[in-house]
Amino acid sequence: MHLKKQHINRRSFVGKSVKAATLLSIAPTFALAATKQPEKKLKLVLVGTGIRGVHSWGIDLVEPYSDYVEMVGLCDSNKKRVEVAKEMIGTNAKTYHSSKFDLMLREQKPDFVIVTTTDNVHVDYIVRAMELGCNVISEKPIATDELQCQRILEAEKKSGKKIYVGFNVRYMNESIEMKKIIGAGEIGKIISIEYQEYLNTDHGASYFRRWHGKTKYSGSLFVHKSSHHFDLINWILDADPVEVRAMGALAFYGANKKFAGKNCRNCNFTNSCEFYWDITKKSMLKKLYVDCETIDNYYRDGCVWDAKIDSPDSGSVLVQYDNGTQLNYSLNAYLPYEGQKISFSGDKGRLDVRLYYNQPWLDHTKIEFRLTKNRKTTKNWEIFPDRGNHSGADNKIKDDFFKPGQKFFFKQRAGSRAGVLSSLIGIAALKSIKTGNSVKIKDLIKL
Repeated sequence: MHLKKQHINRRSFVGKSVKAATLLSIAPTFALAATKQPEKKLKLVLVGTGIRGVHSWGIDLVEPYSDYVEMVGLCDSNKKRVEVAKEMIGTNAKTYHSSKFDLMLREQKPDFVIVTTTDNVHVDYIVRAMELGCNVISEKPIATDELQCQRILEAEKKSGKKIYVGFNVRYMNESIEMKKIIGAGEIGKIISIEYQEYLNTDHGASYFRRWHGKTKYSGSLFVHKSSHHFDLINWILDADPVEVRAMGALAFYGANKKFAGKNCRNCNFTNSCEFYWDITKKSMLKKLYVDCETIDNYYRDGCVWDAKIDSPDSGSVLVQYDNGTQLNYSLNAYLPYEGQKISFSGDKGRLDVRLYYNQPWLDHTKIEFRLTKNRKTTKNWEIFPDRGNHSGADNKIKDDFFKPGQKFFFKQRAGSRAGVLSSLIGIAALKSIKTGNSVKIKDLIKL
């Protein structure tokens, strides 16, 4: 990977965009830590010690940010996994079973609770943490149904504490580039947006091997996965969704094969199934999941043809915004290649963004921009992601939360309202798919 690079001809074309966007942006989002070396480290606890929690909010946080934070508690429903997590993270934090969550907060008195559990129980830990006087950082999505969203907003208001959502996509170079250009009015009023999400059969299948493919845990892929994308558009437009209509289906995974097994390691079709995957070759996954599955019978290498899978793996979502913009979003989770295509159509021009991830014909991530003014010559350029997980965004979001002196000029830090609205689009989309009717956001929740 390389640092951001631009063609020479881009500078004269969008230079004014950067300046205007900087002027339009408000002051940098406030830091959770002090603006200078803190006298006291922030005390953190982590609930949910799966791969996301252990890696991004554990290994990548505890040692690199040791000057600013201290992990004092780890909590999980699997007593073996939480101990494995402690060893992997390299912390002396006390471990707790999830049934002892209240005890952990009372004993450790953390400043922040980080929630990385299955999506359907985010609400329970978020609400209880705020009731016991803690601020919260939650992985997306914040919730999986509208009742959970309402509970979180009411608990935040009543407790006076804050909930933040880990929308790392806001910190990616391409996201900031889009925000600058749209915010500076380069293509005028945004009339419509086309957003196509492509997941290949490695990435896409990974969701259906896990709990994510079952809506009772994830709310569907339109909530778990697409909430990132919905939030990105909400953030770029600085507008609220008001109505959602969707069509979708489970067309590839689930009961779309005549055969299925319990999981890959216990299957009679390992020699004939193109989706056979040997989890034991991944040391970290083996320790966190395979070696701990006797406790809760959770199989991380579940069968992608499981008949219990019910999340749509393909579909389209039409969103109407309060500023008049329409979003046409599509998701397909079984394609031969990976990437995104995002296009903004305005009354003064069009911005096209194409992201190529893990392409069989490329050895790097490629991000192409094309900005076309009405009746004028089009301009195109390429930018590059930063180093690190999720194109460096995982590091940036932790910098914003924990490292003193950081400046993020485009309000990347997402609060409860952003978390709720992004989830509600996916929640409304699933309702629309089931009923065939459009769904108004105001009918789901009182903001």
